[in-house]
Amino acid sequence: MFIHLLIFLFFLFFADLLVAEKICLKTIDGEVVYTNLCENSIKKIPGKKSKVNLTKFESSSGIGYSRLELERIVEEKCKLYGVDAKLIKEMIRMESGWNVNAISPKGAMGIMQLMPATAILMGVKNPFDPQENIDGGIRYMKYLLGRFGGDISLALAAYNAGPNLVASVGRIPNIPETRNYVNTISLRYYGKNQPSTPYTRSVPIKAVVMSDGTVLYTNREDMYIWSRRW
Repeated sequence: MFIHLLIFLFFLFFADLLVAEKICLKTIDGEVVYTNLCENSIKKIPGKKSKVNLTKFESSSGIGYSRLELERIVEEKCKLYGVDAKLIKEMIRMESGWNVNAISPKGAMGIMQLMPATAILMGVKNPFDPQENIDGGIRYMKYLLGRFGGDISLALAAYNAGPNLVASVGRIPNIPETRNYVNTISLRYYGKNQPSTPYTRSVPIKAVVMSDGTVLYTNREDMYIWSRRW
């Protein structure tokens, strides 16, 4: 009886909210996320990836953007979030050729080619609005740089192939598209290929008994495993 009363009160007070705002569950980067940005709330336009046109782009909102205006948006957002604008510009050059309406065969959208799940994660409702897309793409790249300890090569690989894959292998995945993506942007950004630092997951500290009876506390048990054999 008490449970029925709680259910009644829930619908009484929250029914309007549930009708007004659809809430759904999404699994993003291996985590379950409650969000009101469900698949059908992301505005899409049909068609294949458009050809590059560096003079003037018209977004789905009907607003035209010149290359200079798009670069200015990148610089403003990068300054706001503390990310190097040169890196983001090279990513955009590689991702879409500065085409705000670009769509990849895999479904990546807009100037920074956000996948639908990434757009949801970053709160981007219209991926074909350059302001929203660039803002979300830069924030996502900032997250990846933080996750991989500031290693630009690993962050680029994660942007292309997904952070969970990069984290699981601890390096740039052996995928031709991803390696070409990282190498091309690195060459343009640094003037040379920039080697990545192996990524190490955080491991819990364990007690290891050495051969002389000493107890060693370490999070790299594998380095001392030989001691147990003597």
